[in-house]
Amino acid sequence: MRSPVSHKLIGTLLSAVTALTGLSPAEPAHEPGPGAAPAEGGGPAAAVSSAQAAAPSAPQDEGRAAPAGLDAPGVVRQAAAVGEAEHREVLDYWTPQRMAEAAPLVPGLGELAAGLLPGSGADPQAAAPGSTGEPWSGGGRVARTTGKVFLTLDGRDFTCSAAVVSADNRDTVITAGHCLKDGSGPWAGKWVFVPGYADGQSPHGRYTARQMFVAPQWADGADDSYDFGMAVLNRSGGKHVQDRVGAQTIAFGAEPEDPTYAFGYPATGRFEGRRLHYCSGATTDDSGGTTANGMACAMTEGSSGGPWLNDFDEKSGKGTVVSVISFKYADDTRTQYGPHLGPAARRIYERAQSF
Repeated sequence: MRSPVSHKLIGTLLSAVTALTGLSPAEPAHEPGPGAAPAEGGGPAAAVSSAQAAAPSAPQDEGRAAPAGLDAPGVVRQAAAVGEAEHREVLDYWTPQRMAEAAPLVPGLGELAAGLLPGSGADPQAAAPGSTGEPWSGGGRVARTTGKVFLTLDGRDFTCSAAVVSADNRDTVITAGHCLKDGSGPWAGKWVFVPGYADGQSPHGRYTARQMFVAPQWADGADDSYDFGMAVLNRSGGKHVQDRVGAQTIAFGAEPEDPTYAFGYPATGRFEGRRLHYCSGATTDDSGGTTANGMACAMTEGSSGGPWLNDFDEKSGKGTVVSVISFKYADDTRTQYGPHLGPAARRIYERAQSF
């Protein structure tokens, strides 16, 4: 069930941009060793290890034809930069100037939030268990595996967030569904992921998407309970993204813990989208009709698609992905929501890592 577009912020439909601009209870997640098979969807929470798998990545020109509809049961796929020419075209498009000027997806929250959100954004001295949007200064795996996404929709340049998750192909990231496809509208184009993005720099390379995946419930009706998706990336400098920056474990059927940590690149209000920020704390069920959970968080647009992490270790920056940043309600801009990653998310993940 969707939350009304008029009441939803952070994740919104492209039409809003045009107008403005012209399961059962889960068991604890575990980390199986390399090659371990994930549990079946619909059962206890299953986690996929962040250890690097041995399976090679699919050739970069595989899957060139874009599908007309369902790619597999419960999965909608779109081919992106599947060849060297398309890969190079995307990288050439994202000049430093375009990256700096890209707007967070979607405008509208910044003006509202600017007068509501306290704080100066000063660096914390240590990780705070109750952060509502401070810069992350702890480094570690989360600072490498979380990155900024640049994409186009309807000829406009936008930004989101995403995170590398452990996968057999070593090329898979998770993000919000609306950072890949505008609900029943168009797919995103010129999609590139920059892990560890900081102050305009790309310390670990830039990775173009070669395949994108969302659930039918998102592709057909922008159902907020299914606002998640996966992108499979091309290699950068001959390296798989997971080989270069590592990956976070991902769990399916897991509920957010107390505290849960969320990371992303907010870019409106008091945020500039230049550095990784985070929120942390307890979560509550959404009373608006979705399966999402809410967390007190001042982060704004641009953070969409960033990971929610259970079992987060502040020293190592390691955790288990259990959701992604999805939306806020207009009458409650202090609470951020993330969808439940159940069997639908598992199907997308299993299909994505097969490429």
